[in-house]
Amino acid sequence: MNPPLDPKTFTTPRSDWTQEQVSALFEAPLLELVHAAHAVHRDHFPDAEVQLATLLSIKTGGCPEDCAYCPQSVHHGAEVDNHKLLDKAAVLDAARRAQASGATRFCMGAAWRSPRDKDLERVAEIVSEVKSLGLETCVTLGMLTAAQAQRLAEAGLDYYNHNLDTSAGFYDQIISTRTYESRIETLANVRNAGVSVCCGGIIGMGEGVTDRAELLTTLATLTPHPESVPVNLLVPVEGTPLADADSVPTLELVRMLAVARLVMPASTLRLSAGRTGLTPSDHALCFMAGANSIFYGDALLTTPNPDDAADLSLLKDLGLRVAGATA
Repeated sequence: MNPPLDPKTFTTPRSDWTQEQVSALFEAPLLELVHAAHAVHRDHFPDAEVQLATLLSIKTGGCPEDCAYCPQSVHHGAEVDNHKLLDKAAVLDAARRAQASGATRFCMGAAWRSPRDKDLERVAEIVSEVKSLGLETCVTLGMLTAAQAQRLAEAGLDYYNHNLDTSAGFYDQIISTRTYESRIETLANVRNAGVSVCCGGIIGMGEGVTDRAELLTTLATLTPHPESVPVNLLVPVEGTPLADADSVPTLELVRMLAVARLVMPASTLRLSAGRTGLTPSDHALCFMAGANSIFYGDALLTTPNPDDAADLSLLKDLGLRVAGATA
């Protein structure tokens, strides 16, 4: 029988994890794993706060990538209300509404393989204006060149989101139009420009536990770790290749979060897509395991999300504070 997990051995971030070590954590007894993860979490985040982030699709549909989970792909038959890049006024209006409802982070997503320079310039202008409101800013626009990443940095962008989605070994089962290496290259361009990295993945796409361990190993061996790590549950959408994927038991999500917290102790773990199927008790376990941010608002790009009031009520019931709240 293995000795109990000692939270003290996970407190200091390190980037020399092996897949064998991470896989061993997935095999640990769940309650022991959650106990250790919660202790590490409280060491780095002692204020019991949860950041509320709002996500807006600023350009929807028509994406040339073939990501099997995504209804915005032109390769699939999902029904999506396509629209071109929103104008600055519309985005700022949405940002102000999000801020008024309690969000402190405003994320903007565009369904591009990679942005054209003229579109990137428009996004950079929007980023500057949103940041001037006092919101933390994040965008996800697809692949970036080094020069494009630098332009976003000059605009004051706080975070760039570019998920790895899954393990390198399972990747070609999900996407064929973009390589894993290209994703890593974009992350390097973002990091070199001085913008913080937001990078995570999705569970429930048919991957095995080994793939989940490999994904977290890849993230935890980046130097430094991504400052923000979204953990998504697949939301099956009719018309996509994964429309009939089996649902993931909640305890597998909890385990994923707990291992992520242990191997990336100082990162913000964002409990992201797929929350509509979680009960209050499920959410409580996820926060115990180390999640400390949720996406807040009635939609995530093109998929549903819990009601604002329900989220605020849940956090109050759990004794968790909204990060940045004045009262």
